[in-house]
Amino acid sequence: MVLKISMYLCWLAAAMSLPPDKMRPFHIIKTRSIDLNNAHGLAMESRLEKAVVPTGYRLELEPYLEDGVFKGHVSINITWLEESDEVAVHAAHDIEITNTEIRAQAPDTKEVLKLGIRRADSDLKKPVYTIRLDKAVPKGSTGHLDISFNGNMQTAVTEAFFKTTYTNENEEETIVAATQLRPNNARRMFPCFDEPAFKTPFQLSVVRPRTMVALSNMPVARTEDITGEPNAVWDHFETTPSMSTFTLGLVIADLKQVGSPAVYKDENGNNLELRVWGRQEFLPALEGVPAKVLRVFAEVSKFWQVPLPLRRLDLVALPNYQGVKPADNWGLIVFKESDLSSRGYLQLAQELSYQWLGALTTPAWWTDAHLNKALVGYLAAETAFKINNGSEMEGKWPMTVLYSLYYEFSKRYPHSRITGMKQETTSTKIELLFRMFNYTLGGDTFRKGLRMFIETRKFKTFTGDDIWQALNTAAVADGRIPKDIDVKTIAESWINKDRLPLITVERNYESNSALIWQKVYLRERPHDVPDASRMSWWAPLVVARGDQLSFTNTTPAAWMRNHKDLNLINMPSKEHFIIVNPEEIAPIPVNYDKTNWNLLLTFLQSENRVQIPELTRAKLLHDAWNLAYAGELSFATALNMTLFLKEEKHHLVWDPVFTMIDHIGKHICECIHAKFQAYVRTLLTPLYEELMKNVKEDEENWRKNLRTLTKNFLCRAGYQPCVTEAQEQFKKWIVAPNPDEGNPIANQYICPVFKWGTKEEWEFGLQRVINFPPSRKQSERTYLLKTLAGCPVDESKIIRLLNLTLLEGNGNFTETDQFLILSMLSGSPQGYTTLFHFLHNNWQALKLKYTSQTTLWNSLITAATSQFTTQEGLDLVSKLLVDHQGEFGSAEHIIEKSVRNIRVEAKWSAENLPVIEKWLDTYLENDKEIQRKG
Repeated sequence: MVLKISMYLCWLAAAMSLPPDKMRPFHIIKTRSIDLNNAHGLAMESRLEKAVVPTGYRLELEPYLEDGVFKGHVSINITWLEESDEVAVHAAHDIEITNTEIRAQAPDTKEVLKLGIRRADSDLKKPVYTIRLDKAVPKGSTGHLDISFNGNMQTAVTEAFFKTTYTNENEEETIVAATQLRPNNARRMFPCFDEPAFKTPFQLSVVRPRTMVALSNMPVARTEDITGEPNAVWDHFETTPSMSTFTLGLVIADLKQVGSPAVYKDENGNNLELRVWGRQEFLPALEGVPAKVLRVFAEVSKFWQVPLPLRRLDLVALPNYQGVKPADNWGLIVFKESDLSSRGYLQLAQELSYQWLGALTTPAWWTDAHLNKALVGYLAAETAFKINNGSEMEGKWPMTVLYSLYYEFSKRYPHSRITGMKQETTSTKIELLFRMFNYTLGGDTFRKGLRMFIETRKFKTFTGDDIWQALNTAAVADGRIPKDIDVKTIAESWINKDRLPLITVERNYESNSALIWQKVYLRERPHDVPDASRMSWWAPLVVARGDQLSFTNTTPAAWMRNHKDLNLINMPSKEHFIIVNPEEIAPIPVNYDKTNWNLLLTFLQSENRVQIPELTRAKLLHDAWNLAYAGELSFATALNMTLFLKEEKHHLVWDPVFTMIDHIGKHICECIHAKFQAYVRTLLTPLYEELMKNVKEDEENWRKNLRTLTKNFLCRAGYQPCVTEAQEQFKKWIVAPNPDEGNPIANQYICPVFKWGTKEEWEFGLQRVINFPPSRKQSERTYLLKTLAGCPVDESKIIRLLNLTLLEGNGNFTETDQFLILSMLSGSPQGYTTLFHFLHNNWQALKLKYTSQTTLWNSLITAATSQFTTQEGLDLVSKLLVDHQGEFGSAEHIIEKSVRNIRVEAKWSAENLPVIEKWLDTYLENDKEIQRKG
């Protein structure tokens, strides 16, 4: 069928034929980057046939803001790559299609083909609209698909084409309309080929109120009045470059521009305007943003050296936008107001990077989304470091992501329950691989490869192979890797495993060589991972030497080449240490022979330790403790590595210490807990006292946060000044005339009082929970109950709470409270030990009361039996199982599993706890001697 009237006249006629309730004077006035979890689901989505593809869109939208509806018309230029009698497009089920017309021209004669639509309907199971023709269209034909449609704007979420409101400075409710089409929400706004590979130009026209601004990917080409409607106009935007549907963007709002545009002159001498928009009353908060945007854009553009095909880029602080991340459309980025006005650079660098990675070149399918996110994440972090040394991350990147990766991939079953977590950790691992290649290939070669990639794939799509091939080409050309090694092979050896390697270095001090081997890194016991013996990685071996101490040369001495082991020669003499994988160049923990560990410790305890960069000092400490926890290294060596902290002041080196204290503190038995706490107090007190000097309001965040963290751990360890301060503050609550009306003290003081304070103080807190007024925030009650259960070391306090909540069934405590109490008690040796004895001593009463409440009973047995780690604990739980065999009901499998796991942990404890206790005894005795002499 051929359109008999122009689209514009058809469109105008449709507008004028609206029902009376729509024809008001003011026209439309009246009316986690790609999220990886979504991307994972989309990867499984069935794809459109490629017989017919789009080559251009002309989209017209007419929103009715007050009513939250819109009318639309899309004309899609299409080409038949194969003969076909069907054309399928994406269209959400709530898009009402009111008219469909199609026409085509023969490939050779350009003759208009007479086509009839046999049937056009939506698939009930998926958002696909299929037009079935009365005859097949030949391969090579071109044509137009015209669809008119109606839709509803989203109001519950800020995605697809959505409407939201805010109250302006005159206390008037103001409507905002905008789009967030990632990852596949374009189909919820208009019928289209909604897959990333279908990149094509767009022409957008939209009706807006005359008093508002309409922003899209491109500048407005012309504005057109609407006859009979003085308060509304058509904005016709310039044609976009070829782009995917999810990068189409639109904002209609009462916005003002922040000052004059910042102007960036690209490599070709062309000017690109960077404009920042916000509501009138929010403009003061955005005052410095244009300069910040220019600074970040200049850094990102300098990296790529491939100009964007844009004349301007708009960044909008959108009122009441609730998206998890900004809507990073090409040429138009929509932020939460708080995000765009924030002081940091990292998120801004990420969103600007998406203009190249995601828009200029686009992942071919959702399986490559994690690669896109990873490369953007790495480059954004590097950009933030170049601008202000990563101050918003306190300089901790990549530690912030690397350490969590070490913990996750060293579990017996990594991210076994959460699919989204797997997507995130995979992306994080690839982000660290890009960092590894930047070091091992060299920064110049790395940039050269990525620029080659973006140049060859601009206006197109890409897969991981395109990135690896470009990096490999640059690396071979620059002689940065041997010709028999390729980047893709290296990368896939890491990406295709949910594990990380552990490198062990055994030096031969007679021959000045080192035997190096790799195996799967496992912390969580038992180490019975399937196929672990067959896993290996292409791992770079970058070596820093004590006799030629330099951390600038990051060229690998060798690659593991997927081998289990290799021998390095020409190592330093026995007087000098080596460090393999300095600066966490690759995500690899490294173990050494005892002599090399001792050489490292001696150097770290000297004034020369600052010659080793702080990230590498932190790595040595972090590796030692985690290797000991994994059973790969003696705890005596790991604890010795903390001795240099006495003189250490850098916050990056201290960062892993708190996690390690927490991990070991939860694992060791109650029998040596007091000694471990004394060690913690001795370790942290000098640092805390140093941090308390010259406290300033405007000091750096890392210093404030380190002081807070140090104080928190000291309080947990019974640091008396902290306990005294907490009790003094707590008295303010005790003497308050109406203590149930509110808590007058900071939360930081509550746990130290409940842990180290008197029974009377703890009882006072308990009564506040019992008498908690329903008018107050329940989150305050929850926090109070968590600390009442999780903080005490006095078993009489815990027993009092258990009697009240589990045995007596006090009506002031809900089942949710009971779950919370059990969860908190399982977090400390004192808690779960007391709970176990309470269960043992009150077995019949508890069994009678709770075995019919399956979930609560299972939680009780889990909390009471699963956390023991010693032979004594194994004996207790085993005896309980034997004494009450067959009485556990639904929890029978739980206690059996507890026994199996405790048996493994007890073996670890038998090997390590005596070593830890002996070391603590020596350390504390030496400290006493120092105190006596001092």
